[in-house]
Amino acid sequence: MKCIVAEERIDYDGSQIGSLWAYTKFGVQDDSIVCFRGRCNIPISHMIDLEDRIHGEKIESPDMIHFIVEHFDMPSLRLAYTRQRLLACIAGEALKDAGFIVSRSGDDLFFKGQKLSISIASTSAVSCKMHFGINVECEDYMSLNKMGLKDPDGLMRQIGERYAAEVEDIEEDMRKSRPLEVFR
Repeated sequence: MKCIVAEERIDYDGSQIGSLWAYTKFGVQDDSIVCFRGRCNIPISHMIDLEDRIHGEKIESPDMIHFIVEHFDMPSLRLAYTRQRLLACIAGEALKDAGFIVSRSGDDLFFKGQKLSISIASTSAVSCKMHFGINVECEDYMSLNKMGLKDPDGLMRQIGERYAAEVEDIEEDMRKSRPLEVFR
């Protein structure tokens, strides 16, 4: 699992959740989490969540930290959403370690009852993909700046590295477990 932290700002418009984005943008063909900072403005044509499309939701923020994850093992929507929840939990733990108690409902993080993050998971023919974003600046929702967090870029790197390490640890555990059929 590769963790890539982009040097440049990248604005998220929903197209980055497409298959093989990390390969076309960064030359990475492995499972990856790409961490970057930039605006968020998702047009309806790029919205994956049908409820958001049906209700004509606006998903935008002037500044977010973003995570694009791609796994090539099994294009399973259930697995994509499970991994999405894992990433939300890791982000919540990183914020707790920074002194901020956040709550989680599904794949969303909240601070003092106000929504802090956005997220979506989906699949393609070749991979599971997800996007997770946390507001750095935002008038309408909670943001890291409103919370008083001073180093959003450090938090972004920490979340990305923790997710990659967790996936690697899972992979190691899988390789040391015997199948149930071996019991005698």
